[in-house]
Amino acid sequence: MIAFQDYSPYAGIRGSDFIGFANFSRMFSEPAFWRAVANTLSITAVQLIFFFPIPIGLALLLNSVLSARIRNVVQGIVYLPHFFSWVLVVSLFQQMIGGAGLLAQTLRDHGHQAVDLMTKPDTFILLVTAQSVWKDAGWGMIVFLAALSTINPALYEAAAADGANRWRRLWHITLPGLRPVIVLLLILRLGDALTVGFEQFILQRSAVGGSAAEVLDTYVYYQGLLVGDFGYGAAAGLFKGVVGLVLVLAANRFAHLVGEQGVYSRS
Repeated sequence: MIAFQDYSPYAGIRGSDFIGFANFSRMFSEPAFWRAVANTLSITAVQLIFFFPIPIGLALLLNSVLSARIRNVVQGIVYLPHFFSWVLVVSLFQQMIGGAGLLAQTLRDHGHQAVDLMTKPDTFILLVTAQSVWKDAGWGMIVFLAALSTINPALYEAAAADGANRWRRLWHITLPGLRPVIVLLLILRLGDALTVGFEQFILQRSAVGGSAAEVLDTYVYYQGLLVGDFGYGAAAGLFKGVVGLVLVLAANRFAHLVGEQGVYSRS
């Protein structure tokens, strides 16, 4: 309702004026809005390509470790960064690759020009992807480790007895066993295609500029909530929800066509 009103928190939903699609018309006519959408979709695409497969690879590597003690230690170390706040993660990256960080200082000590990777708009999309990988790849690995634990070990024993090597067992047993979980998580990730995070980007927006770091969440904050234009912010939020719903339905339909259950199955 708020998305279709000139909403005032003092008047409430009942007392605010109904303006129809005026908030959406203004939003769709703003070049800044489409720039934020383009940045969000670009970051989502890069993270799907580089970030999404990494937890799968980590789970496969960790599952191949025979010692349970080593596996538990590595798993604990890898997913520990998930519990760090984005303030701490950005600060750590600043200390490593910022203008006064370890990389810049090492280059200066060897007579080279220092670089500040934290303030380069051209590489910002790779920077935030690297931060997300370091912070959350270990946590996402847990889901795939749980899926690997459901695969019947007798399948590996039978394949080995038939002469299948490690790669054949991986291709014909492990990956098919993970496929339903991969499809499910991919569908859910597509539903969040316009949601790439808020804290991570607002912390670094001033360093690289709005042209590179403005995503839909920060756009709603600056253009809607910060100035008290709640109807405009609600319209952008509703737009995100509708796009996410359409993507989930389309991806789930595609999953049915290739023989997977997806998020839900047809009755």
